[in-house]
Amino acid sequence: MKKMMIGFLFAVITVSVYAQSGVIREMTGEVELKPAGAANFTPARVGSQVARDTIVSTGFRSTAIITVGSSEIVVRPLTRLSLAEISSSADTENLNVNLQAGRVRVEVNPPAGTRANTTVQSPSATASVRGTSFDMDTQNVNVTSGSVNWQDSNGFSAAVAVGFSSSIGSAGGVVDPVEIAAAELAPVTPVGSGDAGETARASTPNTGDIEITLDW
Repeated sequence: MKKMMIGFLFAVITVSVYAQSGVIREMTGEVELKPAGAANFTPARVGSQVARDTIVSTGFRSTAIITVGSSEIVVRPLTRLSLAEISSSADTENLNVNLQAGRVRVEVNPPAGTRANTTVQSPSATASVRGTSFDMDTQNVNVTSGSVNWQDSNGFSAAVAVGFSSSIGSAGGVVDPVEIAAAELAPVTPVGSGDAGETARASTPNTGDIEITLDW
């Protein structure tokens, strides 16, 4: 009986040691949190805990940096997300981010000898990584370090290497990163070019307008 009690206490201590939650390390503007089961959002502050299933929402011109173990999530303006899974063992960290709207930047830097399995999932796409950094919204990804397994909601996927981008097509499916890179390098057809080769010049006034698309 005594041995069973000691084993139980050891298990409890082990779980508590590796229990994780995110922490808001930096923030600007309006950032709100809605813990699991809560009815309303409340203002966040630097040092606020972001537990599993807590919804994080940023306003216009607002950002937050959330640290979870060896991962860092930069939450861009007009973004809503939650941490669907946060778990850790002696040598592995698991983080699953549910991106409902907006854009995030994720950096994963596990210490030597450990592994971080990080997944960011939106309604239309999923990015899975092990030690990398990337920018992602609900339909596009740009990899700045390492590589990302980019997958649509139907299970079609592509490996996106550092320096490449991919997206989800209008009819579904993953756009080949090589095709996107080739399109970006293709010369731009002059505005107004006709069959005879003449070119018309066009000028656009600088209005300062900003177009913002939301997936709420």
